[in-house]
Amino acid sequence: KKLPGNNNLTIKQSLQSQLNTLNMKPKILLVEDDRTLGFLLKEYLQMKDFEVIWTQNGADGFRHFNQTQFNLCVLDIMMPAIDGFTLAELIRNRNKDVPLIFLTAKSLKEDVIKGFKVGADDYIKKPVSEEELTARIHAVLRRSNSTETTDNQTDKTIFEIGKYRFDHKNQKLSLKN
Repeated sequence: KKLPGNNNLTIKQSLQSQLNTLNMKPKILLVEDDRTLGFLLKEYLQMKDFEVIWTQNGADGFRHFNQTQFNLCVLDIMMPAIDGFTLAELIRNRNKDVPLIFLTAKSLKEDVIKGFKVGADDYIKKPVSEEELTARIHAVLRRSNSTETTDNQTDKTIFEIGKYRFDHKNQKLSLKN
């Protein structure tokens, strides 16, 4: 059945779209220029139930960031086109809340401090085990999600579309009064 005023969207499609937001995997922007490491990290993180967009330079990373909403960004620092520090600043100018993790071979104290000054939530020095990276990602996401209020979380479980009301928590579809 079509929604009023929308020729392309059925009620079922609209409900499915909204339900997908409840069950979404955390979406990560991975910007890593090393092909082997980037591929391995992308595959591993997907295996750990993350959705990963991997780009190999800062310019492509920023383009993807502007086109998609991410839950977290993992950035290398030494990359072609736009380096990770500059990319982090660009991301922070667009979105002050998205968590940023630097994953880099740059291990000097000055680099670590600069990483935090440009807005990193964590700074990981290569090499790193995949398990540690995953644990740090979960920790950063947990901290960033803890700012949501219980009311906001409750609001996300009830959807109203046209004359229909769907309570995801109780799995009930009903007609509004």
